[in-house]
This record gives sequence, structure tokens and C-alpha cells, in this order.
Amino acid sequence: MALEIRAVTVLGTGVLGSQIAFQTAYHGFRVQAYDIDDKALDAARERFAGLAATYRDEVMGATRELTEQTRAGIGLTADLGAAVAEADLVIEAVPEVLDIKRQTYRKLGELAPERTIFATNSSTLLPSDMADFTGRPDKFLALHFANQVWKFNTAEVMGTGRTDPAVFRAVVEFASAIGMVPIEVHKEKSGYVLNSLLVPFLNSAVELAAGDYAEPEAVDKTWRIATGAPMGPFQILDVIGLTTPYNILSSNAETEGLARWLKENYIDKGRLGVATGEGFYKYS
Repeated sequence: MALEIRAVTVLGTGVLGSQIAFQTAYHGFRVQAYDIDDKALDAARERFAGLAATYRDEVMGATRELTEQTRAGIGLTADLGAAVAEADLVIEAVPEVLDIKRQTYRKLGELAPERTIFATNSSTLLPSDMADFTGRPDKFLALHFANQVWKFNTAEVMGTGRTDPAVFRAVVEFASAIGMVPIEVHKEKSGYVLNSLLVPFLNSAVELAAGDYAEPEAVDKTWRIATGAPMGPFQILDVIGLTTPYNILSSNAETEGLARWLKENYIDKGRLGVATGEGFYKYS
């Protein structure tokens, strides 16, 4: 019997978590969004309002009525138990720190219904490193979205050796149902397809700037002119937000120096990217 997904909970309402929640609700699913406190939820409300406006500008057929209905229909809570009480699928988009994710899954495993599927949106961590903490490794896998999900609409689906094939198929079908193009990854690979290509590219750009070989603007200009790409790596980093790249760089001894440069020159100064109005560039 096919698994049915109708009620979805998104854990974490940051840049990407809020997009996942909005896109899912926009396509008619019941959505609960969870974050740790009222301050985070207030920020989520602002993001959802911004996404409603963005969809009207950039998504064909996205009327004011539809986008406002979508925004108003997303439940918001800082109570994890309440957030997952009726969930068929939980998509985890908490910070890219393995211990935080493991602690989250330990709590989730105790609170969520037995039927609930868990999916991590981790950028680079392997789901098998978290599976034992879920209490249901057969119902756990990775579902990775690219930033600006309404436009760059890939959804990479990657299980572990213990993921139930029926769960894998259900998540592939869910991804299609919310307007994504499912990319099936046949076995575990840190970074899936997209970030296996993107992360080394972005790290190389940071290395050029941190090593004082070239300014971020010059790196971006070189990439755009030489390849015809619409954006350079530092523009991409600003869109992603610098916290996630910092966490990824910090987790590897070989790139700790790049993480420190990013923190001292940008993060500590509140320059986190587009979301804060300034990163490598200023945004009005």
C-alpha cells in the first residue's frame, strides 16, 4: 500500500526552511513550521510575507489571494511535540551541525507518530550519521533542496542502506507534488549531486579572497565574464547566507582557517548576506 503524505512539518524557519514550508503549503499540503522561540517565529512571519510577495512577482499564476492564503495557512509553533503530532513527513532544516541534528532526531523519535517519515535537508552531512538517533532508520532519508526553491527546483532524494524503498518512493512522489524535480541519488554521497559540485567551487572562491589573491568582486566578475554565468560565487554565498557555509567550513580541519576568515570579516560584523542587507555586497 502506498504511503500517503498530506501533513508536513518543517523544522527550522531560516532562509531555506521557510522556503520549503511556503512551497509545500503553496501546493496544497497542510504545513506546520517549527522554530526554537518566539523571536525566531517572528522572523519566520517576516520571511513568509516576503515569500508571498516574491511568488507574486516570479511565479506564474501566483495571485495575491493565493499567496496570502498560503502564508496564513502555515502553522507556527515553538512546541516541538505540537509541531509533529499529526505529521506524515517531517523535513528537518536545522543548523548544519551534526550534534544539533542528532539531538533533534532523538527528541523527534520520541514525539512523532510511528508512521511519520523523517527527512534531513542537510547540505553535506550523511543521513547514516544521524539514522540511529531517529529511532526509525527505515523511515529516514535525505531530501535536499536548492536555495530559491520556487525557481531552482531540484529536490535530491538520498536514502541509507536501511531506508525502506516504499519510503523513498513516497518522498520522490511528494517532491514532484510540490513542484520539484526529484533527483534520485542511488547511494550515499556527502553533498549529493549539487553540493558535490557547488561546495568545492564556493570554497575555492573563499580561498582566493581569504588568501588575498583577489577581491570577492573580482572573483565574481571573472566567473561571470569567462563562463556566462549570471552570478559569481560570492553572490551565491550572499543568497545562501553565510552561516551555513561557515558551519560547513568549520567542520573540516582543512578549511577551519577559511571559516575563521569568514567569521572575523563578515559574520561577526553582522554581514550575513542578502537576508541582513549586507554580506560581500550591500543590498538596499
